[in-house]
Amino acid sequence: MRVLVTGGAGFLGSHLCDLLIARGHTVVCLDDLSTGSRANIEHLGTSPNFSFIEASVLDPVDIDGAFDGVIHLASPASPFAYLDRPIFTLRTGAEGTRHVLDFANAKSARFILASTSEVYGEPLLHPQPEEYWGHVNPVGPRSVYDEAKRYAEALTTAYRTSVGVDTGIVRIFNTYGPRMRPDDGRVVSSFIYQALNSQPLTVFGDGTQTRSLCYVDDLVRGILAMLDSDEPGPINLGNPVELSVLEIAALVLDLVGSPSQLQLNPLPQDDPTRRRPDITKARDRLGWNPQVSVREGIARTVEWYAKELRANLAS
Repeated sequence: MRVLVTGGAGFLGSHLCDLLIARGHTVVCLDDLSTGSRANIEHLGTSPNFSFIEASVLDPVDIDGAFDGVIHLASPASPFAYLDRPIFTLRTGAEGTRHVLDFANAKSARFILASTSEVYGEPLLHPQPEEYWGHVNPVGPRSVYDEAKRYAEALTTAYRTSVGVDTGIVRIFNTYGPRMRPDDGRVVSSFIYQALNSQPLTVFGDGTQTRSLCYVDDLVRGILAMLDSDEPGPINLGNPVELSVLEIAALVLDLVGSPSQLQLNPLPQDDPTRRRPDITKARDRLGWNPQVSVREGIARTVEWYAKELRANLAS
């Protein structure tokens, strides 16, 4: 297949490009580098099946040739990134998604939207199945991301039902792994970076809030399984193993061997206190299940961050 990956130079997108190339597909990566990095994809530059276009999805997408698939990941995803650029985030979910859907329609390509567990907001139902409509504050600080993705889901559904575009929606739960920016504010990357530098681990609230952590290699397998299917979704992708933030901190400290202490900070407004996916549909319809344990995945991520830290110190 020939596949367009928007946001392909980001954390998740670059791993998806890796997997697509490894499976023999041709990949066009489109990214404006607002949160992505050339460093994430530079190792693919020698592949004849990979090309990179620096461009924004806020502009109409115009790329020559046939395409079989379009995977739309372009969007700020970390709290620091979307809170810093709220209007940009909303425009990316709205105008950006429309431009990429128009491109998929013109190419008769299957379109996959990377949505998020944030559409469930502060959930009143646990774990969260796809049928749950969510509990989102539409005017809270996190709404710029939550509502951008909720609108993108509605737009994707409208293009499917009224235009006939072959679409699929995946709702991604907390994902972690190599290439995450240490300053992006997400729990695993923050804890590992702080532990490696013997800094206090910043825990928001009392640390009893939970997250369900999925290693990036598992997650991108799920996205590709969705691309290969004819499922419209939405389908949850995530690891249903639920850990408290305190448990995640303890695991990171153990794997790093760090003397860091915990620093408790106030819980940000609308930060979800529980998050766990029901992945029954992913198992039944996509044959997908996470395979990497949380301990193994965090160990791999620690190893990557430690290597990056040593390289930065040596340069």
